[in-house]
Amino acid sequence: MTTPSHPKWGIVSTIKADAASILNFAAYHLDLGAHRLHLYLDTENPDVYPHLKTHPKIRVTTCDERYWKQHRTARPKMHQPRQTMNATHAYGRIQTDWIAHIDVDEFLWPHVAPQDQSRAITETLAALPADTDVLRMRPLEALAGHTDHYKAMVPSGAEREHEVRTVYPEFGVFLKGGFLSHTAGKLFARTGLPDIQYRIHNLFQRGEKNTREEEQAGLQICHRHATSWDDWQGSYRFRLERGSYRPGLGTGFPASLGGLNKHELLTMIEQEHGRDGLRRFFSEINAEVPDVYDALRLRGMIHHCPLDLAAKRRQHFPQFD
Repeated sequence: MTTPSHPKWGIVSTIKADAASILNFAAYHLDLGAHRLHLYLDTENPDVYPHLKTHPKIRVTTCDERYWKQHRTARPKMHQPRQTMNATHAYGRIQTDWIAHIDVDEFLWPHVAPQDQSRAITETLAALPADTDVLRMRPLEALAGHTDHYKAMVPSGAEREHEVRTVYPEFGVFLKGGFLSHTAGKLFARTGLPDIQYRIHNLFQRGEKNTREEEQAGLQICHRHATSWDDWQGSYRFRLERGSYRPGLGTGFPASLGGLNKHELLTMIEQEHGRDGLRRFFSEINAEVPDVYDALRLRGMIHHCPLDLAAKRRQHFPQFD
């Protein structure tokens, strides 16, 4: 490992996406200073595998039948346990001081000038106390129709519900922090700890959640959860049935106060108002409605985050384009 003042960091991700999206993700984080990427292809992807395999900082694994046999288990039907198993597998193998478990539509974002971003991540990790095992990075959510613009969540506190209702008057009452996607964020985990299970939003050690964590407002995740209406609709049904809107997840506000989880909310909207209702919901939550965008802007909750994905892909994988 490296010295505490110059820690190395890496990323693990389980991915099912087109080749360009995977290379965008990889190139962006290589450009940001990642020392190692452990990428698990959830299905065979011959269009991208050769490009990843030949890069010295990338370890790529195709999660085929042979891979799961090596784990002495059948391939889990749900993608969430596959993510957990792969992240835990990478945690024990990666040769870095820290590892972040994120998805292909998530991008680390230090709130500094672009030329200082790589150093900012290293300095943030180096400054963490020795007894801190986890750095939690809260998300920013991409705004459809506003290129390179992301919104922050309404922060927790006594005024959160009132603020969410004010910013998003029709649908905000049902959404935690006014977010369509997760608010828990993702983690950097210190490597070398024994008996670790690396989950999607938490780190478990010896079967219990590791609570030795900190947050740093200067390092967040740009989550490109829905970059357009068409993009959202393309993954909507899967998310509703098996993904982040699936049945059984928590509500935005307490159920005793009328709160619904996203599955209940979206199902209700669709049943009562059809596709037009879903479109109205999407427009408000993504600040396509001018009053919503202005309310976010006036509260300092709009962030300009130019990721420059295509340019970075061409730089790191010129043979692809």
